[in-house]
Amino acid sequence: MKIRLGGFSRRQMLVVRGLTSAVVLILAACVGGTTSAGIYTMPWDQQRGPNPVFARQVVAYPTHEPPGTIIIDPASHFLYLIYDAEQAIRYGVGVGREGFVWSGRATVHSKQEWPDWYPPAEMLVRKPELRQYMVQMPGGLGMKGGPENPLGARAMYLYSGNKDTLYRIHGTNEPWTIGTNVSSGCIRLTNEDIVDLYNRTPIGAKVIVFGTGNPVAAGQ
Repeated sequence: MKIRLGGFSRRQMLVVRGLTSAVVLILAACVGGTTSAGIYTMPWDQQRGPNPVFARQVVAYPTHEPPGTIIIDPASHFLYLIYDAEQAIRYGVGVGREGFVWSGRATVHSKQEWPDWYPPAEMLVRKPELRQYMVQMPGGLGMKGGPENPLGARAMYLYSGNKDTLYRIHGTNEPWTIGTNVSSGCIRLTNEDIVDLYNRTPIGAKVIVFGTGNPVAAGQ
């Protein structure tokens, strides 16, 4: 006879607990839970694959920025890697929710494959439940890189001058969040797209992030 707790079997309770743990991580790091329309949604309410509107493609994008520059337009949820004076590779992205948006100019200071995640102290204060997923590592309290890590398959770390902006361009194991306002300010791509962008982007590359009030970028 199966033991049932509150109408659930023991197996069902384990599944529920697993989903609860996953949701906690989804709502942390460079992750959140609101669509671009500001409607709160849970992962199982959304399609499990990326929206085809945000598929990677080459587009017309006239610019004076040199090839290799990354331009991010959070308002339209697109990232552009400048190819030449007339074209760019366009990637769909998830961006920061209200109150967590950063804009400005930066450079790619460092890159990491399957990056570890070190949530800042203020995030652990804001979300103390995250501590149960953290372990002590050489860099401090964090989560080792891997398929379950919120930073996904690759990360590029943005600096302004010699100062870490604390914002990243990184992957995600939640491709359905591309095209939404879900993060704590970081820019996320599908794991497939971040690997492509990572391989094309050298350390020192220029990054321009528009403010949400900027005009829609050219080439869309």
